[in-house]
Amino acid sequence: MMAIARIIPVAKWLAKIKQRSDVSCRLCKRVREQCGASTENWPEETYGHINSAFCDGMATTVTAAHPFIWRHLYASMQAAQTPASKLRFVTLDKESCMNTLWQEEKFEQICSRESLTEKAADIEKTISVKEHERERYDFDPTMFYENHFWNRRPNGIVIKKNHRTLYILEFKRSSDRNEDFLRVKEDEANEQHKSIIEALEATAPEWTFEQINFVAGRRGAVVEDAKQGRKAQCTSRGKGQDSDGACAMHMRSTRHSNAILLSANTWVIWG
Repeated sequence: MMAIARIIPVAKWLAKIKQRSDVSCRLCKRVREQCGASTENWPEETYGHINSAFCDGMATTVTAAHPFIWRHLYASMQAAQTPASKLRFVTLDKESCMNTLWQEEKFEQICSRESLTEKAADIEKTISVKEHERERYDFDPTMFYENHFWNRRPNGIVIKKNHRTLYILEFKRSSDRNEDFLRVKEDEANEQHKSIIEALEATAPEWTFEQINFVAGRRGAVVEDAKQGRKAQCTSRGKGQDSDGACAMHMRSTRHSNAILLSANTWVIWG
C-alpha cells in the first residue's frame, strides 16, 4: 500500500516532507565507504533505485527476488494446465542456456545445430555489442556472435510437441510508475530473444515459435503480454486453478517479495 501511495520512507520522499535534506542513497554510501571506493556522485535514494540491482546495498537481495517471483509464476502455470494440453514445461528448477537446452532437450529433432548457428549468428550481428562485451568481440567477432547466441538464457521454455509449437517465456520486473513501463519492458524482452525466435523460425518452418512476456511492477502490478492479449497461452483452464487464479496468486507473491525487499532496506539502514 505504501508503494502504491508513493509514501515509502526513502531519502527522496523524506526530503519531500522536510524530514531529510540529503536525497543520496544511504545504502550505496555505506557500501562504498566500507570498500574504500569514491563516495561522490551517489544516486538518489528512490523506491525504484532500492528495488534495482543498481543499488550497491540491495543488489544481492533484489537479484534473488527476481527468480523467486518467476519460479512461483512458472510453477503456477504448469499446475493450471489440463492433462489434455500436453504441454511440457522445461527448466522448472533453474534457467538453462541455449547450449544446455540443445543437449538436454534434444532440439536436434527440430533443426540442425549447424544451420541454427549460422542463421543465429547473422541475426546477432544486427544487435549492438555492449561496451562490456567489446573486448571479446574484438578478439574473435565470428566466435563472439555464435557464443552469444548459445549462451542466451530464456526464463522458461514450454513445448507442445504434438502441435510442433515452442514458447519462449520471459519475465521482467519494472517500475510501474510510468504509463509506458509495459511497452519499454516488452521491447527489451523481445530484443533479448530476437535471435532465438527468428533463427528457429528460419531453420524450422514446420514449427511455430512464440514469445510470451510477463512484467511484474514493483508496486504489485502483474501484466501478461498485452500485445498477444491473453492469459498465458501455455496455461489451460481445468486443473488446479485457472489462469486468472494463477495470476492472482502471482500478484500476491510479487507484493510479498516487494514487502520483503522494503523490510530488508529498512533493516539495513536502521538496523
